[in-house]
Amino acid sequence: MTAAAPTGPRERCSTACPADEDFVLGAALRKQAGLQPDKVFIRFDDGTAWTYAQALEEGLVCAGGLRALGVRQGELVAVWLPNGPAMVRAWFGLALLGAVLVPFNTGWRGAVLAHAFRNAEPRLAVVHADLAGLVAEAAPASLRDVVVIGAAAGDNLQWRGEDAMRGEPVPPGELPRVRPWDLHCIVYTSGTTGNSKGVLTSNMHLATMATAGRDMVTGDDHRLVTLPLFHAGGLLNVLGMLLKGGSLSLVASFKTATFWQTVRETRATTLTLLGAMTGFLMKAPVEPGERDHSLRSVSLVPYPADGEAFAKRFGVAVYTSYNSSETSNPLVSARDPKAAGVCGKPRPGVQARLVDDHDFDVPEGSVGELVLRTDSPWAMSHGYHRDPEATAATWRNGWFHTGELFRRDAQGDYFFIDRKKDALRRRGENVSSAEVEREILAHPAVLEAAVVGVPSEFGEDDVMAVVALRPGSSLQPQDLIAFVAPRMAHFMVPRYVRVVDALPRTETHKVQKYPLRKEGVTPDTWDRERAGIRVRPEPVG
Repeated sequence: MTAAAPTGPRERCSTACPADEDFVLGAALRKQAGLQPDKVFIRFDDGTAWTYAQALEEGLVCAGGLRALGVRQGELVAVWLPNGPAMVRAWFGLALLGAVLVPFNTGWRGAVLAHAFRNAEPRLAVVHADLAGLVAEAAPASLRDVVVIGAAAGDNLQWRGEDAMRGEPVPPGELPRVRPWDLHCIVYTSGTTGNSKGVLTSNMHLATMATAGRDMVTGDDHRLVTLPLFHAGGLLNVLGMLLKGGSLSLVASFKTATFWQTVRETRATTLTLLGAMTGFLMKAPVEPGERDHSLRSVSLVPYPADGEAFAKRFGVAVYTSYNSSETSNPLVSARDPKAAGVCGKPRPGVQARLVDDHDFDVPEGSVGELVLRTDSPWAMSHGYHRDPEATAATWRNGWFHTGELFRRDAQGDYFFIDRKKDALRRRGENVSSAEVEREILAHPAVLEAAVVGVPSEFGEDDVMAVVALRPGSSLQPQDLIAFVAPRMAHFMVPRYVRVVDALPRTETHKVQKYPLRKEGVTPDTWDRERAGIRVRPEPVG
């Protein structure tokens, strides 16, 4: 799939036409490899490191393997890998060919995984050996080739080993020209009342997300990336350092216990902490020498109540912003914001409004839905893959509707208030209540279910399931958890389960979730963590 876009040689563009090397990964990688070939660009937590020249060579070798497999410009390729050299190699190889990266969350299982496969309909998938066994049961008829990173097993699909990702390096002169408006990746984000949606992300969209409003980071910085590359947050942090000519360390995941040790070992100067990460670090015991580290700036998203305390405790400059997979850092704060929940002001090139249900501006000081648009084309997502209805509804009246409620103060700062849409966020992961409810309703004892977010002690939400049982049925909460856990990603599994006689409904018989959120964790609510049941991600790699 390719995005509809202008065609023709560079000289036909106006002076405002963006340069490829400023927005296109492949062109930027070739530029940096020419300017500073021996500078270390990326370090991995397995001890390996690539200079800019080596990163380009790895990408060209992978492009050669992919080309031998028939991958061409505009083709969608599913990549189901954890952070590491194989993931970056596949990403760069696809980008150099102008193919479209479709990263899959390594925690996906069951219906969510099957939906992503059906929606993307890839011909080729690149998967880790630990996940390969799940592919056959979820794969659509379109899938013909699977490259397995690690040991492979035979199947009706054409299984190929890791060597298939390495071929003769594609000579740069044979690479297709990839333009800023061409589709770079499709990132799946949580649905609201339905399935997860594939966010169409052009090269210019991802590059704008990676650099706009990030003037505090320069080419002299070394970024620590703990976010997974199947999320936009991970992709933009790697691409941002590439575009700035900086360097980074990519680790498998965020770990509270070893976080500061990792910072010191990598000599990181900047990073982003999402959601509960800040709370985990602040709740850790104070230790001598906490300020003995290399960090200069940290982006805390969202901005917590103890943001100022974090800056003072660890001796860093802190910032915050508002972003989503569809946008490109539209709101950015100044250094060291003071108030919890602040997201900052619209950055240059962004128009923002707060509107009511009919898209009219709310009175000054009132709460309204944040809607956005950018002065530059292609600086935000241009829709959802194979979902024209959701695209039209979200981009109606010429504005992108975030589905989130904000207020604006007299100084022009925007403050996040609540989610208008029926979704929640747990420890940096968007969770679709509809997808969790679907798996709960598959249990034969459950008549109806409602999933809501309740406040977590670490910030953001914990997942709570409220269920009513079929007449004559009984169900222990721990048995429900045992049923749903293999059917969904670990971060979707409810922490709280509450059994009620019936769910509250409107006069038109729709489930009312507002009273359930307001009641929150009641005395009769079962707490999985108090019961000693921990649900952790299955290790991959």
